[in-house]
Amino acid sequence: SCKVFYAKDPLKIVRAQGQYMFDEKGEKYLDCINNVAHVGHSHPYVIKAATKQMELLNTNSRFLHDNLVQYAQRLTATLPEKLSVCYLVNSGSEANDLALRLARQYRGHQDVITLE
Repeated sequence: SCKVFYAKDPLKIVRAQGQYMFDEKGEKYLDCINNVAHVGHSHPYVIKAATKQMELLNTNSRFLHDNLVQYAQRLTATLPEKLSVCYLVNSGSEANDLALRLARQYRGHQDVITLE
């Protein structure tokens, strides 16, 4: 079922640093899939920020917290005024589901076209 991603057997990745992932044998692979273009794996700034937040509170966005509001305000301040609403979700699947529900509500249609 993983033939789309692997020519042979699936990779057993055991660690990552920067833009690279390493398998159990120490073989280095350039990671072109896991959003590493943003900051890479094991980025010290991200680790520090994540640790600081997890020391305070480690939960998802279904609960209210000032940091969520402050982040949304900072994010929307960088966008055009028409894009002044921010929805925080925890995955691409959840984002797609929300986008479909918003589009259906706005347009009043149930039809969807997808590309494979």
